[in-house]
Parts: sequence; structure tokens; C-alpha cells
Amino acid sequence: MKLGEHQEAFARDLTRLLIYAAGKGYGVRIAEVFRSVEQQRLHVQAGRSKTMNSMHLKKCAADLYFTVDGELVYPQELGDFWEGLDPLNRWGGNWKSFVDKVHYERNC
Repeated sequence: MKLGEHQEAFARDLTRLLIYAAGKGYGVRIAEVFRSVEQQRLHVQAGRSKTMNSMHLKKCAADLYFTVDGELVYPQELGDFWEGLDPLNRWGGNWKSFVDKVHYERNC
């Protein structure tokens, strides 16, 4: 699969996740999707990321801040839903070495 096809699949699944979350009553604040190499380097230096191979560099990741009544929440059910959409989808809340509960990505 070409990168552009992965990006389109990511966008479709992201849309599905946002619709699902809205149906469950969650609000969402979208942060980063695309990152430049320079921005990624700053995230690594600051300890907010552990890799220079981030899916944000490929436009295959999004940082999503879900809310309930204006308060931030990190729902396992949304991570499970995301990962259930495609075997290439990964939620940072399920990572072992570096937990990132706002990170939703497609491994492309």
C-alpha cells in the first residue's frame, strides 16, 4: 500500500472514531496531526516523544483530547474502538514503554 493510501485509510478511520465518540457523548479537541521533522525533534528533546519515526511525520497520527463535561478523559473504550477498526491502528494508551493516551495512529 502506498503512503497516500495509508493516509486516506487513516482519515476514514479517524472520521469513524470521531463520529463514534460523539455518539457516546464525548467532546474532542484535535491537537497535532502533521509534524515537521524539526517539530518532532523538539518533541523528542523535550521527552514528549521517544522516536524520530513518528507517524505524525507521515500524516498517519492524531493527538485527540476527549472530554466529558469539559474535563479531559482518556477512555479505553475509544482506544479499543480505534484498534478494532483496522489491525494497523494503534492507540498510545495501550503502549507499554511510553504511554500516550491522546495518540491515535495508523502504522504505515
